[in-house]
Amino acid sequence: MIRIEPRTDGARHLTYGIPILSAMIALALAAIPLVLSGAPLGQAYYELFKGVFGSRFAFSEMLTRATPLIFTGLAAAIAFRARLWNIGAEGQLYLGALAAVSVGTGVFDLPAYMLIPLILFSGCFAGALGMAVPAYFKTRFGADEVVTTLLLNFIILIFVQFMLEGPLKDPMGLGWPQSSPILDQGMLPKLMERMRIHWGFVIAIVIALVAQFMLSRSTWGFRLRAVGENASAARHAGIKVRYTLMSAALISGALAGLAGVSEVAGLKGYLTSDLSPGFGYTGIVVAMLAGLSPAGVVVAALFIASVFVGADSMSRAVGVSSYLADLVVSTALLCVLLGGFLARFKVVRVKSARSLQP
Repeated sequence: MIRIEPRTDGARHLTYGIPILSAMIALALAAIPLVLSGAPLGQAYYELFKGVFGSRFAFSEMLTRATPLIFTGLAAAIAFRARLWNIGAEGQLYLGALAAVSVGTGVFDLPAYMLIPLILFSGCFAGALGMAVPAYFKTRFGADEVVTTLLLNFIILIFVQFMLEGPLKDPMGLGWPQSSPILDQGMLPKLMERMRIHWGFVIAIVIALVAQFMLSRSTWGFRLRAVGENASAARHAGIKVRYTLMSAALISGALAGLAGVSEVAGLKGYLTSDLSPGFGYTGIVVAMLAGLSPAGVVVAALFIASVFVGADSMSRAVGVSSYLADLVVSTALLCVLLGGFLARFKVVRVKSARSLQP
């Protein structure tokens, strides 16, 4: 017989080793569909690596793909630390992008040093507003935020499509449902000449470092972690649980909104309804793979971005589906969940009562 018991030793080595081991297992398991498809295994992994680190352009593309994942990963990590399950980062991303084009396409004719901060602030505010409503219903009425944030994604996307077909539609877009382009002085500067990587990546790194410091060294971070561990005990200790949850919700939504700003003001220049291929949902995987650590989010986002960018290169080189990247990411998440369970519990083999009888 076996029995599952909580670990008493904390198993810190498992906690820190699980994300790395999960990534390695996911890459190893990807060999199974590669072999079944008849692709040369060694060449496939070589092309995967080459597609990320083989050139300056490839590396910059990986950083570009990682930028929105860092923002959405941070959004999920901060909310999840407070046991506030924000599944609405995708919708909050679109709200941030919508706010960015609303103020950056000529409403305010300002110089770059004023317009860019205004666009960033507008995206943060819109994203925070998108998370404020589900958080209020949770703290006031006990509504399940998983349901409210998830369903709100679809409402927001329909609203964005309405705006792109109506008030924000580009009159010079030849009928395509897209917004007018953001003014040149409202675009985030490029980090590398003739590359797509922009200053949004630097902003994401700085915010991740600040979030790491706030969570580990500030009283706000202590209150957030206390509420996440045990809200009842935190309330008994005098911590304002509702205030802490609302602050975590607003920051989470603001970070997701910044992901949308980085995509329209740093990369694309205008808003379309297919702006995001699922950055909000992938951010949840990033946060889980990072163990809800803001610093770890950066590493996890770089890993997942490498898998996606490298898989595209591998697909063209050896003729396998680029959906292999989705398989690696989903496998990594499953490994993290299983590893997290094993870090908290242990499986013990016990003798049955019948076997103890003489």
